[in-house]
Amino acid sequence: MFDMQPSKDADTMPAPAMTGVWAHILPSALIPYARLLRLDRPIGWWLLLLPCWWGVLLAGPGILSLDVMGWYLLVLFLVGAVAMRGAGCLINDFWDRNFDAQVARTATRPLVTGDVPIWGAVITLILTLFIGAIVLVQLSGTAITIALLSIILVVLYPLMKRITWWPQAVLGLTFNIGTLIGWAAVQGQVDSPAWLLYAAGFFWTMGYDTIYGHQDKVDDKKLGLKSTALLFGVHSKLMVFLFYTLTAVFMAMAVWWVGVPLGLAASLVAPIGVLLLIQVWFWQPDIPETCWDAFAANRDIGLLYALVCALCFIPFGPG
Repeated sequence: MFDMQPSKDADTMPAPAMTGVWAHILPSALIPYARLLRLDRPIGWWLLLLPCWWGVLLAGPGILSLDVMGWYLLVLFLVGAVAMRGAGCLINDFWDRNFDAQVARTATRPLVTGDVPIWGAVITLILTLFIGAIVLVQLSGTAITIALLSIILVVLYPLMKRITWWPQAVLGLTFNIGTLIGWAAVQGQVDSPAWLLYAAGFFWTMGYDTIYGHQDKVDDKKLGLKSTALLFGVHSKLMVFLFYTLTAVFMAMAVWWVGVPLGLAASLVAPIGVLLLIQVWFWQPDIPETCWDAFAANRDIGLLYALVCALCFIPFGPG
């Protein structure tokens, strides 16, 4: 049996310093709450936001067709992604705080160290959900329905590492539902290209979160937790390569499905495929630093595809 009480090391270990702009604009009393919401690690909300932007931009269609409401949606989803990523981290930390105390990378999280009391975390969760609700009520009925259904996945995801080797699949379903919400916010319904975007995001997440999981595989194995990193083991590079290949294929299919010629769609997505291949090539699963670097590089992958969705309708040639 594992000792499920926070370790003494976690109690005495100093919390890491807050970095970035938040360290300069927030009062010191709020720094632990900012860390609780992972405001010092924006990669999470970027990966949640970008599929939303894909959906809005491709349904637009394209950046030149966006009206005032379309631009407003891009801003709304930014606010919503930061709030809901924070809420998701809070829910995850509630479930995992005893496990986190036994993992070096997570032992200094505010709920583990006591820098944020449980009551403070509950109030913070309510506030983030309130912000998310303000964003949500401004969307279409279909978008609201999809978003409300996704809450089930948000709550259940932290439990998946206890019961299945495929928690990354549940994360993929959760983190990329913004493609459907973004599309529905523009079109009022979910059309076929939105599902192709969803598939692209799903396999993208399967890849980058398998990479991320290799940071914790030693501790996860010790604690009896499951992940695709442990499931795939020495075959992880091959599996991530397959996931990323499917990502590029579905990205191109989504752009083609909305009327972009197949050759142009493939050409626009090709640089993304090359960057994903380079990412896998240089990733070393047994070196945590390369795991983090490869994982974090996916923000730029997502931004590049958002650019493709924004510009693919612009007539670059004659006529």
